[in-house]
Amino acid sequence: MLNASPMAALSFVDNSSIEERSAGKWYIRGLEIEGRKQQGERLLQVRLEERNRIARELHDTLLQTFFGALYQLGVAVDSLPPESQVKSKLDPILHILELGIEEGRNAIQGLRSSDSRRSDLVVALSAVHQEFSTEHGVDFRVKVVGQQQPLRPAIQDEIYRIGREALVNAFCHAAAKRIELELEYTSSGLTMRVLDDGCGMDPQVLDTGRQGHWGLTGMRERAARIGGLLKIFSSSSAGTEIQLSVPTRFAVQL
Repeated sequence: MLNASPMAALSFVDNSSIEERSAGKWYIRGLEIEGRKQQGERLLQVRLEERNRIARELHDTLLQTFFGALYQLGVAVDSLPPESQVKSKLDPILHILELGIEEGRNAIQGLRSSDSRRSDLVVALSAVHQEFSTEHGVDFRVKVVGQQQPLRPAIQDEIYRIGREALVNAFCHAAAKRIELELEYTSSGLTMRVLDDGCGMDPQVLDTGRQGHWGLTGMRERAARIGGLLKIFSSSSAGTEIQLSVPTRFAVQL
């Protein structure tokens, strides 16, 4: 070793520098990953706090107003004789109000749900069916393709919101006899599909959304926010399919 040439010594110094630079790069990479993780956790906490605030406001204002209107209308309808033509016209309005309040409750419950209840995306989305257990004759099926992967909390939350909205629409508006939820995990990413054999969507509603409703718009905005691609196929003869694809680099937790 004492007789090593200057070139050999120089070579040794250079290799050492390369190793140090490589270690430095890995260290920086680790810091970047940890930083993204902490940023995602902070973002998730902010969203949870914001959802709780919105849920409280919806319950204390809009939902309570509907409760009051429903009560007053119910009292007025009950005071009418059974054969009254007015009563026959008001009864459907009462039913619509009841459905609206039930949907409002479900929305508020969804807003206030914590991530601990959605730690498993498949279980969480499957549980949506329980909210509509009174819907008789609906064949609900869940299918998982591939090996489930741990998802980034903030991304999983958005996927859950999109899937929940799609399932609620299917149960409430599709008049479907069969609804399917499919989650496919591949090396390239996650694909979620919600399919039904119902009446389909009006082409104009599919294109621009129903006036005063933000479900489809919200799903598209959420998909864009997480780098996903949302596709909706619908017809009166084949029902509706809502498909969300999210690349691995965005969805899977490192």
